[in-house]
Amino acid sequence: MIVTLELAPGAITTEGALIDGLGLGRTPVREAIQRLAWEGLVEVRPRAGLAIAPLNRADWVKIIDARHGVEILLARAAARYASGPLVTQFHEAALRMEKAVLEGSPLHFLDADRLLDEVLGETADNPYAARLAGPLQTHSRRFWFRYQSENDLAHAAEQHVRLIRAILDRNEEDAGGEADALMRLLRKRAESVARF
Repeated sequence: MIVTLELAPGAITTEGALIDGLGLGRTPVREAIQRLAWEGLVEVRPRAGLAIAPLNRADWVKIIDARHGVEILLARAAARYASGPLVTQFHEAALRMEKAVLEGSPLHFLDADRLLDEVLGETADNPYAARLAGPLQTHSRRFWFRYQSENDLAHAAEQHVRLIRAILDRNEEDAGGEADALMRLLRKRAESVARF
């Protein structure tokens, strides 16, 4: 809801409203709030509610810069270790991305992107890098969703699929190069957004 702006940047909500809206119990919602606060997506304001993090255009560039090196590391390691059932999940992410482009669905693309990030982190066998990348990936998806343009969906999907192919080819150098190209593509978009 935060990534897709259903909970708008800067909006105020409450734990109770989330419990009612999601139909979940107090404990899972509280745990989610703690995690979201740690990731910088919400600010807990005692007796005042939960403030959804604003979207400051210039921050997107900073997020991409922070992601850049760790994404290359994860991609290279995933190419080294890709095997078994995880390979099927990479194929699934690629198919979902291609389908999202055909449907013109940014929401379906975000789901496929999240799947790719999860399987990439698991395959890389480096939980420290995956935990570092996770919040940055979430922030980046949020910015991408807010500031996407008409051509962004196809370009982003194409570059992600190239990365997946390099990983499945078990080519560490190409996987690192494709991760670098993806971060450069995102940074270019973030820079254009920051100029306005």
